[in-house]
Amino acid sequence: MTQYFTKEGLQKLKDELHHLKTVENKRIVKLIAEAASFGDLKENSSYHEARDKMSFLRMRIAELESAINEAVIKEKGSEDTIESGSDIVILFDGKEEAYSIVAPAEANILQNKISYNSPLGQKLVGQKVGKEFDFLAGSKKVKVKILKIK
Repeated sequence: MTQYFTKEGLQKLKDELHHLKTVENKRIVKLIAEAASFGDLKENSSYHEARDKMSFLRMRIAELESAINEAVIKEKGSEDTIESGSDIVILFDGKEEAYSIVAPAEANILQNKISYNSPLGQKLVGQKVGKEFDFLAGSKKVKVKILKIK
């Protein structure tokens, strides 16, 4: 599935992938080796925890590789309409919030990065400043108003 990235967003994914392959992989391999040296692997919680970390790492590497292989660079268009790469300010249920609209692989709600494929992202993409709409957040209906597009 094609994912649209800004040049900077794609580079961040490539940097993360490089770090995971060169630094984190070596660190976890070392953890597994140290834990295995303690003996009986059946009841060795350190070993099992390190193996779980390796599984998670491999899953994240595969996810990043897939996103990078499917990436299409999208240059920022106008500041009139929300699109991938837009930084926006919205009034969300009466509170002013700032978000970046990003590709699914970059999304991180803790950093206010929402995917253009998320329910809110889909409602926002293509909209202009001043647009208001209702959004169902869980079971609560909230008012959303677009205040600024950068």
